Amino acid sequence: MSLFKRIFRSEFVQGSIGSILAAYVRLVGRTTRFTSEPADPWVAIAPLQPVITAMWHGEHVLVPLARRPSDRAASLVSRSADGEFAARMLAALGIRVIRGSGARGRKTAEKGGVAALRAMLRALADGEMVVLTADVPKVSRRCGPGIVLLAKLSGRPIVPIAVEGRNRIALKNWDATKIPLPFGRGAMIYGTPITVPADAGPEEMEAARLRVEAGLNAVHARAAELLGH
Repeated sequence: MSLFKRIFRSEFVQGSIGSILAAYVRLVGRTTRFTSEPADPWVAIAPLQPVITAMWHGEHVLVPLARRPSDRAASLVSRSADGEFAARMLAALGIRVIRGSGARGRKTAEKGGVAALRAMLRALADGEMVVLTADVPKVSRRCGPGIVLLAKLSGRPIVPIAVEGRNRIALKNWDATKIPLPFGRGAMIYGTPITVPADAGPEEMEAARLRVEAGLNAVHARAAELLGH
């Protein structure tokens, strides 16, 4: 490993970058005029807690702002080097981090998927809401089976969510990560909760997967409509 990489991945640098990212998210949250739909989403969601909050890769930066400060939350973050910065940022925002990710074209266990699933089930059983991307790495905006399996095993509903800013920069990576800019308008859209029966078979699981995918596309379409994207 080169000297640059060793420095970049050092505890001090990763912690510092995570703190800076968290401070930036707070800045955007404080300076953005958000429109929320529903206007008071927690009237319906609070009785369902703990819920599974679903988001798309690339649209995740502002999602931590959608929870209430009193809500305990855990978020699934990949074990990649890039994921380390996201993990540090979330920890600085008061969100517990679970490391692991779904696999594509390989055994899930190779990327910590089985352990992560168990950790998320424990979090939900302990009353923590769980936040995770519904699409698997490198396949943007196509819901994978993992989030549906988590809902089936836990008995907790999935809530699709979109949190976007009108002014933003799109990175040139596989999921076109959107970096929102401060001092603008934003939209916070909460979708209809989706439940998965404990005895759901393959057909019901696929139907639930498609409902999550459609739900996420719908909340992002509404956010885009409100913000003029």
